[in-house]
Amino acid sequence: MSRTALRICPLCEATCGLTLTIEGTRVTGARGDRDDVFSQGFICPKGASFGAVDGDPDRLSGPLVRKGGELREASWEEAFDAVAAGIRPVVERYGAHSVGVVLGNPNVHTMAGALYPPVLLGALGTRSVFTASTVDQMPKHVSSGLLYGDANAIPVPDLDRTDHLLLIGANPLESNGSLCTAPDFPGKLKALKARGGTLTVIDPRRTRTARLADRHIAIRPGTDALLLAAMAQVLFEEDLVALGDLAPHVQGVAELREALHDFTPEAVAGACDVEPDVTRTLARELAAAPTAAVYGRIGSCTVPHGTLASWLVDVLDILTGNLDRPGGALFPQAATDRTPRPAGPGRGFALGRWRSRVSGHPEAKGELPLSALAEEIDTATEEGEPVRALIAIAANPVLSAPDGDRLDKALGSLDFMVSVDPYLNETSRHAHVVLPPPPPSQSPHHDFAFNTLAVRNQVRYTRPAVPPAPGRMAETEILARLVLAASGMHGADPGAVDAMVIDQTLGKAVTEPHSPVHGRDPKDLAARLTGDNGPERRLDMMLRLGPYGDGFGARPDGLSLEKLLAHPHGIDLGPLRPRLPQPLKTAGGKIELLPPPIAGDLPRLRRAMAERADGLVLVGRRHLRSNNSWMHNVPALTGGTNRCTVHIHPEDAERLGVRDGAPVRVKGAGREVTAPAEVTDGVRPGVISLPHGWGHDRPGTRLRHAALDPGVNVNQLLDGSLLDPLSGNAVLNGVPVEVVPVPEKPTALT
Repeated sequence: MSRTALRICPLCEATCGLTLTIEGTRVTGARGDRDDVFSQGFICPKGASFGAVDGDPDRLSGPLVRKGGELREASWEEAFDAVAAGIRPVVERYGAHSVGVVLGNPNVHTMAGALYPPVLLGALGTRSVFTASTVDQMPKHVSSGLLYGDANAIPVPDLDRTDHLLLIGANPLESNGSLCTAPDFPGKLKALKARGGTLTVIDPRRTRTARLADRHIAIRPGTDALLLAAMAQVLFEEDLVALGDLAPHVQGVAELREALHDFTPEAVAGACDVEPDVTRTLARELAAAPTAAVYGRIGSCTVPHGTLASWLVDVLDILTGNLDRPGGALFPQAATDRTPRPAGPGRGFALGRWRSRVSGHPEAKGELPLSALAEEIDTATEEGEPVRALIAIAANPVLSAPDGDRLDKALGSLDFMVSVDPYLNETSRHAHVVLPPPPPSQSPHHDFAFNTLAVRNQVRYTRPAVPPAPGRMAETEILARLVLAASGMHGADPGAVDAMVIDQTLGKAVTEPHSPVHGRDPKDLAARLTGDNGPERRLDMMLRLGPYGDGFGARPDGLSLEKLLAHPHGIDLGPLRPRLPQPLKTAGGKIELLPPPIAGDLPRLRRAMAERADGLVLVGRRHLRSNNSWMHNVPALTGGTNRCTVHIHPEDAERLGVRDGAPVRVKGAGREVTAPAEVTDGVRPGVISLPHGWGHDRPGTRLRHAALDPGVNVNQLLDGSLLDPLSGNAVLNGVPVEVVPVPEKPTALT
């Protein structure tokens, strides 16, 4: 007999509500939850395929432990014994920094991935931390940290109320949005146009989003910061700067005007391949709109000046008075945010507090570049011990980081590696221990990270839709036990991890004058927490201490876990609203429009005005039906347009002798790959495009469907040397490449 259950989709940043159909313990269908307060029934192909993702037969059902050189099935006790025996000797002999931690993108899509890795990093004390952020969005964190004093204070466009939206390096009709959590992003763009608003897209590809736009600018890849700087220069030159209510909160306007003086539309035109009149029109339209927002994403982050481009996105919102106002770009307020402190100066944001051992890359937000992971393992220096043990949680850097071949070899040289992953993939195949979490239907869900980026304030929580299968261990318990094993407390009750966090959090909260529980007894507060387990108790605590919380009875109408459970479709907390100056944590308590690290990097951008790449350059692309490499193992999410092909413009194809469908060899600074050509005017001349996440042809994996059409790893074209210097983000777009047809094999005469 079938039943239904609610579940928040964990497969992309849109966080749509789903209604699952369940037969026994198997998910047989998924549709949009029409009563969900945030997504209101919207669903994309990934969400519709939830059952196929959940029931993938290649998911590991139990731990694997390497014995005699082979990964073999083992009990959970054996697995965690092996973890403790593998990590602790490395820490004790070589120090904490010799243990690396790699956190992949799926961590931000699960409760466990949000709650436990910070505890793990604190317990280990390692500085060898690498995450997917440095192949994705670290420039935005750094620019926000420098502007506002908080790397996580990221304003998002007010999609439902804006009159003018400018997108650069973003394709939300395929990605569903990123660093901007918005179910039905396509519908919101269509609604913008229906109410008479304007959509402008700046992208070297004519994407689905670009085809919807009123104006599409096919910029030369990698020159985003130059175009944005020229737009800001026009605002100053034509006296279009109008800070409005922002004026009391901003410092450095005059200094910024001087710093951008040379970035005229004429000066950047050759590099950007955008006519000066077009640049001036973009700036004027932005200034003239009743409300407007600029939104930049991965295409403008993964370029040589990614941090400057991310900074200039916000600069344009600030100079036109559109930051922190309805219809512009606002700071969301998540229900689990910390208790808002009174406005005033903070500690600010610092870069380069330590550096990587081999190349001296500065840390950003506590992380080192993922591009540096291989050299931190395989290169000896006098500056300390290399990474000898690795903890990889939901990460597949062999495919997601530059030069996967080198990293592949480096992982094979580690003294010990543990991977928390549902699959035996290109990275986890090197592990000594693999700890597989259960399918998503068997896990609870609350979006800690994405609610801080949501285009409407709301809160939702879903308990597991399906009870844990026999022999499965909850992902929260897996990570809690991993914390204990890695920190020398192997064998302790995993609930002790949650209890410790609760005690520490409440102990601090009662000492803070602005806290709703100031002066109260933390033990009494802990006793009041509800929930079936430690993770739910932690969620209850965060809700009750948060900006909408009940303050443990101080605000009777406020939020708690009990109240949230009584609203299974979520609780709407209203549209985004102005919040300045409360989010600002800079040392001066104001927006620092031209912070010193940004000013120091502008000469490099100025030199780029004279640069123009000869030949072809590479850009990536994402598909609506996949945003991580493991989705290629789900038949329902592959095929059709979701293929690993080289997009090339007809003019370039004719010049190079490339035929549609024929194989071409693409060579970069790293290695070369061969893939079929797809001749299309969807890319501008001088540009080729290869999608991310492919290359499923390595031995020792268990991804049977993905291996049928493995594709090639686009990141293998990179040698890892190109990084945005401020953020350490890998440069993945605008990279010079060579393309040649693969000679056809001669046909035997008959």
